[in-house]
Amino acid sequence: IMSRVCLLLRISSICSQLKGKREAANITVGRAIDDYIASKDGVLSPTTIAGYQKIRRNNLQTLMPVPLSQLNERVVQSAFNTEAKRITRRGTPPSPKTLSDVRGLFYAVMGQYDLHFSPTVPAKRKRMRNLPEPPAIYGVVRDTAIELPCMLAMWLSFTMSEIRGLRVCDIKDGMATINQVIVDVDGLAVTKAAAKEYERNRSLSVPPYIMRLIERTEAWQHGEAYLVPLSGQAIYKRFKRLCNKANLEITFHDLRHINASVMLQLHVPDKYAMACGGWKTDATMKRVYQETFSKERERVDRMIDD
Repeated sequence: IMSRVCLLLRISSICSQLKGKREAANITVGRAIDDYIASKDGVLSPTTIAGYQKIRRNNLQTLMPVPLSQLNERVVQSAFNTEAKRITRRGTPPSPKTLSDVRGLFYAVMGQYDLHFSPTVPAKRKRMRNLPEPPAIYGVVRDTAIELPCMLAMWLSFTMSEIRGLRVCDIKDGMATINQVIVDVDGLAVTKAAAKEYERNRSLSVPPYIMRLIERTEAWQHGEAYLVPLSGQAIYKRFKRLCNKANLEITFHDLRHINASVMLQLHVPDKYAMACGGWKTDATMKRVYQETFSKERERVDRMIDD
């Protein structure tokens, strides 16, 4: 009797699995992505969820109504080929990084249904450029409304979200502690208690110059919460206008690249540099952030020539 019961339970389990696979095969790619995003809400960060939702709205639209049962390598690769040629609202095709992010989400979603595809996307391109010297940037932002956020980024390697989340209570005994960040999700400012990576929550010594800038803020003088009340867009646009006027080709996030490059030029040990910038690995720091200044490159070229 027990053998028959076990056999019946086994048959029932197999039938349930087959039924579940049939039902899963009938849902579309779009529905599968929606279900995946919903299952991660509250687990992943709001910015990550917002990024997934943006991909769902804008990318792989030819694939969204296709049932999972009709997917194969050819169909999937064709959809990614179409996506790579699509012209966005900026008038350009999606960047290699965007396509890589799209593939990452697609792979994760398909994995939940035991489907595995390996679409090829364009390789990321290395930017060939020389960063402006720090004194040139300092001359542009000095005595402006955005000097403090710019110096926090270039001197202490703060990200925009860390700058916006920095409060008066986070400055104590000459140290600035990153306890929270503020990010934009669907156009609204959202406060997060933790940064993107564990290593990002860190304490940094505040140089006297930056401390004087902090002490001049209304927030510090009146005991208000946030030291930089400007929105991220306001800071970005003001910084861009100042740099364009001075013929400097640089983005606000590049200020963190300058910080990493200065530490490289000063031969700061990797472990300390990673702690300052909040980088998880030295590979990320070296591959993405550490670049060269034009004068420093010229000096090295002269050494080689000599």
